[in-house]
Amino acid sequence: MNDILLMMLVVGLVISFAILGVFIWGAKNGQFDDSRKMMDGLLFDSTEDLNDAIKKENKIKEAKKEHKKSEPPKE
Repeated sequence: MNDILLMMLVVGLVISFAILGVFIWGAKNGQFDDSRKMMDGLLFDSTEDLNDAIKKENKIKEAKKEHKKSEPPKE
C-alpha cells in the first residue's frame, strides 16, 4: 500500500515539474506575448484600423530585432 502511494507521489511530482518546465519554456519563447491582439481587436472595428494595428505591431517587432542586433555581445 505504501509503495503505491510513494509511486503515485513521485509520478505526480515528475508530471507537475514537466508541466511547469513547459510553461516556463513557453513564457521565455514568447508564446504568451499576445496581450495586445485582443485589445487591438476590440478597439479597432474597421478593416483599415486592423491593418494599421498589424503594421504598427510589425514595426515594433522589427525595431526590437534591430535593437538586439545593435547591442554589443555580452561577455
